[in-house]
Amino acid sequence: MDMRKVIGGNFARLRKSKGLTQEAVAEKSGFSQSYIGWLERGQRNPTAISIWMLAQAIDVMPADLVQPIDENA
Repeated sequence: MDMRKVIGGNFARLRKSKGLTQEAVAEKSGFSQSYIGWLERGQRNPTAISIWMLAQAIDVMPADLVQPIDENA
């Protein structure tokens, strides 16, 4: 399991479910829109602090970003 893809996929799904754009999250989090895009594509390896800051920006718990989704459920 590639945790970069898990975190990126969860972040994108949760961001979209809250009606937020990458640009809005970038402003709120302090990360660039490019970083958010790379993260969502699984091309960045976020630190624990980054996960915390990104979770706060979209108002979710950090655990929501690292929880693998059971695609068979």
